[in-house]
Amino acid sequence: MTFTKTTEQSSKYEHLEKMSVQELLTNINQEDKTVPLAVEKALPQIETLVTEIVAKMKQGGRLFYIGAGTSGRLGILDASECPPTFGVPFDLVVGIIAGGDTAIRKAVENAEDNATQAWKDLQAFNVNKNDVVVGIAASGTTPYVIGGLQACNENNISTGSISCNAGSPLSQTAKFPIEVIVGPEFVTGSSRMKAGTAQKLVLNMITTSTMIQLGKVKGNKMVDMQLSNNKLVDRGVKMIMGEIPVTYEEASELLKTHGSVRKAVDFYNKQ
Repeated sequence: MTFTKTTEQSSKYEHLEKMSVQELLTNINQEDKTVPLAVEKALPQIETLVTEIVAKMKQGGRLFYIGAGTSGRLGILDASECPPTFGVPFDLVVGIIAGGDTAIRKAVENAEDNATQAWKDLQAFNVNKNDVVVGIAASGTTPYVIGGLQACNENNISTGSISCNAGSPLSQTAKFPIEVIVGPEFVTGSSRMKAGTAQKLVLNMITTSTMIQLGKVKGNKMVDMQLSNNKLVDRGVKMIMGEIPVTYEEASELLKTHGSVRKAVDFYNKQ
């Protein structure tokens, strides 16, 4: 299979430094518009991976993301937003980045080149055959990510991947690969741009559809969200009012007593 790193091919835009701010913004926006269309083409692959994740989670499994640089940070972002949004345990979806937590803010030299470290990082969480590990790498060539998936395959752990190059080594390693071919970046090789946007869209799809399948959303409402600030408490009260015939004050008291929209509504309906 021929493998070409399309994210690093020469862009059709040259001499960016000669463009005005308006030209830069317009051209970046034009490139960004192509990303959702590229994601659309990958929907069958995304569906297959989500189906596997849902099945594993119903058996008590977890979802792990492994990545380096931007890809690693995006995985951590998606994982960290699941508990407040869906009320799930913090360790149900876990993001791991090459170089550890330091790499979230600062690049850690050569961390992504270590092909054995990801498996060690996963073992710290007692990763097992009930889990799913998804490797994220725009280029599809990151040794840290590929090595991690190879070790998972050897230990009968389901593996998925998200990359932006066709036929990459990462895709060939993962059991459930997702390829979103976004083409050359506006700034050649800067995969934090279109590739990063594509990865974020796919990650949103994966966890949101998984949580809905697991019953963490009712209607289109986040009935299990964590009530971590006044804005979310107010939103929760209004959700309750939309579900049962109570005043704002009554809904507020129900929410305070039961701690979640779901529990408050269930309690009221059982009376």
